[in-house]
Amino acid sequence: MSEEIIRKIIHIDMDAFFASVEQKDNPELKGKAVAVGGGGDRGVVAAASYEARKFGVRSALPSKTALKRCPHLIFVKPRHSRYKEVSNQIMAIFHEFTDLVEPLSIDEAFLDVSQNKKGLPSATAIAEEIKRRIKEETGLTASAGISVNKFLAKIASDYQKPDGLFVIKPKMVASFIEKLSIEKFYGVGKVTTEKMHQIGIFHGKDLKKRSLLELTRLFGKNGAYYYNIARGIDDREVNPNRIRKSVSTENTFHDDIRSKEELKKRLEEATLDLHKRLKRTKFKGRTISLKIKYSNFEQITRSRTVLHEITEYREILDLSNKLLNQLELTDSVRLLGIGISNQMKPNEVIQLTFDF
Repeated sequence: MSEEIIRKIIHIDMDAFFASVEQKDNPELKGKAVAVGGGGDRGVVAAASYEARKFGVRSALPSKTALKRCPHLIFVKPRHSRYKEVSNQIMAIFHEFTDLVEPLSIDEAFLDVSQNKKGLPSATAIAEEIKRRIKEETGLTASAGISVNKFLAKIASDYQKPDGLFVIKPKMVASFIEKLSIEKFYGVGKVTTEKMHQIGIFHGKDLKKRSLLELTRLFGKNGAYYYNIARGIDDREVNPNRIRKSVSTENTFHDDIRSKEELKKRLEEATLDLHKRLKRTKFKGRTISLKIKYSNFEQITRSRTVLHEITEYREILDLSNKLLNQLELTDSVRLLGIGISNQMKPNEVIQLTFDF
């Protein structure tokens, strides 16, 4: 445990947010297996209610597979403006208790309540009050995790879902982490989990036995992070000014596309959507990326970085077309996506170099 700074961190995570909003707005959906997303042959599940999850329906699952697992599944089209509206209500509640709020997405956030605006005596009391307010004002449930840092709070919020509240107290940290399955570690993805399993790391106690040198050799710069979290160390502050790193859009086609000419038409549609998102978010970046996914689910990404911020529709289209022209299609395409990233820092100057 890090002894320099003891913080009170809460992680709030809404329960099946998109699906829960749909069930709240349409009482006929209450208690039923609901999936938000496209219900056609090429559709993908964006979110699933807990009733659907019991049948193995999860986000990113192809709709056809979801229906095989749950034949009575009800598909609902996404309403992103509505989800954003409810999210704004929830974020406003958070800010009544602290200004140190770091949203991770539309439905979850970290809160540092080491000092709180309402003078409540404990982080647990604050989390209980926030959960009550969310339920009262939106009709939705949230799960809360409380601990001394972001890593532990994130794990705790998932521990008793849905509508849960779990606290990892300082004296619990070491024993809790030692027993925790490695796949439940925040920041350890599926690929890394498989690699760790291959070398005999299944629980926190196994990870803790590995030296910093060994973990760095095996996992590169992430090795130091894994070394620290095995010991409950995470000194990252809650950052209320978290910077957006990218803006993107993608589309899974109803029918596979086999020609570049057809892809270029779809690229124009995607560019228009991306341009609107850039204007709405006021995001400006210097790197454009093109992603395609073949019908066999093989995925290819190509990127290009320029010296200035990419903001205009015509330039986005020209650059993405150049990336597309670099590709030799090896199969029919089921998904196309483009995005902008690599935002310039304030006062950043691009130094041009010349060969003499």
